[in-house]
Amino acid sequence: MQIEFDGKVALIVGAAQGIGFATATELRNSGAKVAVADINGEAALAAASRLAGDDTEKLGVQADISSMDSVEAMVAEVTSQLGAPDIVIISAALLDDKLFLDSGPKDWQRIIDVCLYGPMNVLHSVLPGMTERGFGRIICMASDSARVGQARLSYYAAAKGGVIALIKSVAQEVGPSGVTLNVVSPGATDTELRQAREAQTKEAIGEERYAARTKKVVRMYPAGRIGLPQDHASMITYLASEQASWVTGQVISVNGGFVMP
Repeated sequence: MQIEFDGKVALIVGAAQGIGFATATELRNSGAKVAVADINGEAALAAASRLAGDDTEKLGVQADISSMDSVEAMVAEVTSQLGAPDIVIISAALLDDKLFLDSGPKDWQRIIDVCLYGPMNVLHSVLPGMTERGFGRIICMASDSARVGQARLSYYAAAKGGVIALIKSVAQEVGPSGVTLNVVSPGATDTELRQAREAQTKEAIGEERYAARTKKVVRMYPAGRIGLPQDHASMITYLASEQASWVTGQVISVNGGFVMP
């Protein structure tokens, strides 16, 4: 299936690396004008410069999605430079590997501000324009921990569970307008964030135990491997396309069969 975006404007939040950057690359290569947004402004600019195509059709933007003021400034800059966003992908996230009883309100607030309030801020900023124009595609990344739970990720899972409920509810509200909202729920994926966490684990437990742990993790995936950013980018690209106009309010797990809810 050939997917073309024919100059549509895509805003990808959390796109300096990982799944967000893989998605930015695929959308740009399919004809979209792409805005790369990230809390690290320098990383956003660097990621935008790595995308193929005319410099006038890509943009790097600094944004902290936990702040409504920052989100509104991001959307205004994208609209000024590229046009109003037709496609919005929310990939920004934080992880906090901690037992719940070892955590506290400051830990919870930090995760909820980015992982739940962040998507709420973005939706509230872009939806009025999308509904007025009669077209929009919003895809938000969640986690299967939100669907089945996961030890040491309790409040992250809670925030992502809130995202799923948010997307389903808003999809019902704006469905007649031509705007769709969906969730992609990844399994373990070989992103820079995961690589950094894995390096810390290896240092903490030693090479022998780490190798045994890695084999055990891979065996939990019927597909026989952990994911790659491109695995998710392909699904997101489909959901952002005209061909997915009748797909809304869905949670789609891209996880090598790890969880089959």
